[in-house]
Amino acid sequence: MKKQTIGLLLAGVLALSLLGATVLAAEGDISGPAGSAGQAEEVRDEEASAEVPAPEEGTPETGTPETGTEEPVQEEDEPSGQEPVEEYIPDPVGSISFGNLNRRMHEGNLQVLAIQESVDMLEEIDYDDLKEDLRIQLNELAKTQWSLVVSSNAMIQAGMMSEYEYHSSYDQLDKAYDAVREQFDAIKDGDMQADNADTIRQLKNLQNQIIMAGEVTYIALASMELQEDGLERQLAALDRQLTELDLRYELGHISSMQQKQAQAGRAALTSGLSTLRMNLEAYKGQLELLLGADITGDIALKALPSVTRQDLDRMDLEADLETAKANSWDLYEATETYKDAREEYNDHGGDYAQTYKGDKRSYQQARHTYYSAKYTYDNTVQNFELNLRNLYLKVKDCKQVLDAAQTALAVERDNYALAQLKQSQGNLSQNGLLEAEDKLKEAREKVAGAENDLFSAYNTYRWAVDYGIIN
Repeated sequence: MKKQTIGLLLAGVLALSLLGATVLAAEGDISGPAGSAGQAEEVRDEEASAEVPAPEEGTPETGTPETGTEEPVQEEDEPSGQEPVEEYIPDPVGSISFGNLNRRMHEGNLQVLAIQESVDMLEEIDYDDLKEDLRIQLNELAKTQWSLVVSSNAMIQAGMMSEYEYHSSYDQLDKAYDAVREQFDAIKDGDMQADNADTIRQLKNLQNQIIMAGEVTYIALASMELQEDGLERQLAALDRQLTELDLRYELGHISSMQQKQAQAGRAALTSGLSTLRMNLEAYKGQLELLLGADITGDIALKALPSVTRQDLDRMDLEADLETAKANSWDLYEATETYKDAREEYNDHGGDYAQTYKGDKRSYQQARHTYYSAKYTYDNTVQNFELNLRNLYLKVKDCKQVLDAAQTALAVERDNYALAQLKQSQGNLSQNGLLEAEDKLKEAREKVAGAENDLFSAYNTYRWAVDYGIIN
């Protein structure tokens, strides 16, 4: 893989400026004058001027531009097709649903939008037009260089140019010609198209990572709100206990120390709840930033989707592993690096050259580079496979935890129904009924937490399979 592609997105949201560098490179550093109508016959064939070599340096009477012909390369058009448009139901103002999160981030996240501009600009490059522009520049540079060669003797003899100035001007034109020709050949051979395709893939991978970060934040917020409900329930239960303890203290059944200990426990619980609410506001502000919305810290979240039996049944580890490997940018990058190192190694003779080239420095360097890339590639593949298998097992484990929590919830429902019956018969106090209700609520919270954990694990697994991103 080309070296300039590898580092394009290390700056993250600065990808737009990286695209500008790509376009400038495609256009070349030398901007030749546009060909006039009188010069059209020189560039009629696609390769005519591209095959015009820079004239060799010599006397004014030597060196004539040569032209050649070559059949133009017809690039195939990409097949066009439209995906069915899913029904979109906007969220109420000040709220967000998980189903709309991806779309709203694509529409409002500034990082995603900046990257998309880069993607669009690369996808809109017309390589035929660009190649034609470069071909015209090649013609103009060759003609200018030839004119310099033809007129140099007369100009030197007239004192209008020195030998040094002539050679310096010739060399500058020669370098400019080589630079433009390199860009032209990159398009003709498909190298620029391949580099830009890799860049687009890398840019989209970065977009997906940002979207995934938004989903992770949403899921974390859902868990934090569930914790908030649990702390509020515990605080309400503790307040009931404190009321009872105050009465028992007045009756002399407990000491002041016991009463103060209970009050200290309430203070600690209240402090923890305040900290959680602060974190909730901070995380919601982060989510609003990712959405490109006004940062208020109080956006309302809708419930997470449920993981259905059909979702779990369609998980096929071996098939999903192959899909994930094909979609992974990291594996693709490691593969390209390995291919480049292997090609360089083979150019030096490969394994068969070790007997007679083993002492040569260039061979040894190529060999070490190759095996380093090979081991890195193998390690990347192994880690990827292991991580995906662990994600798969995590989903299965979360499902069994959910099943256990649902079983416990059914038991607490029965216990609460029995407590209601006892209370109606006068065999259970109101506080006893409320305690049974607390246990029922706690069981429901555990089920809700297990459902969130299952969705989080499943969503992470789908990101790994569908986009090759294992976070």
